[in-house]
Amino acid sequence: MKILITLIISVLLVSCGATVNYDYDSQTEFSVYKTYDFYPNINSGLSNLDNMRIMKATDSILQSQGFEKSSSPQILINFFSKEFLSQSNTTIGFGLGGGGHNGSVGVSGGVPVGGDIINQKLTFDFIDEKEDKLVWQAVGSDELKVKANPLQKDDYYFELISKILKGFPPKK
Repeated sequence: MKILITLIISVLLVSCGATVNYDYDSQTEFSVYKTYDFYPNINSGLSNLDNMRIMKATDSILQSQGFEKSSSPQILINFFSKEFLSQSNTTIGFGLGGGGHNGSVGVSGGVPVGGDIINQKLTFDFIDEKEDKLVWQAVGSDELKVKANPLQKDDYYFELISKILKGFPPKK
């Protein structure tokens, strides 16, 4: 029984969190890229505050990997988001049951808890500035509470972008 409970908890923990998918040009030599910057007119679909959070997290992560932000970059970064609102899947269940010798009756129900959630899909495009060609793309998906405060949003974007940028540059 103890093993079954451990297995169920492990599956739940692994299934939670951000998912990321990558695609890239397999003919590109990524080791030549050392500098980056963001597109000047990013139309992400997000607020300016969220755009700044994403840029700050991206700067921090890329610079820790040895990349340098430059006014004459080799890579231009664009990002955009698609979002939709959903209710939390977490519920509190109530049940009532009874049984007798020849029959039984049962009634149950669930009340959602946790509030509304924003399901967000964040796409990053890395474009070779010289060739004006998409060379790497990542799409990360995760959930953010609607009522998240600014610190929670900072943490959310840093964690999501860390997972997204873990695949750049791609390993051949």
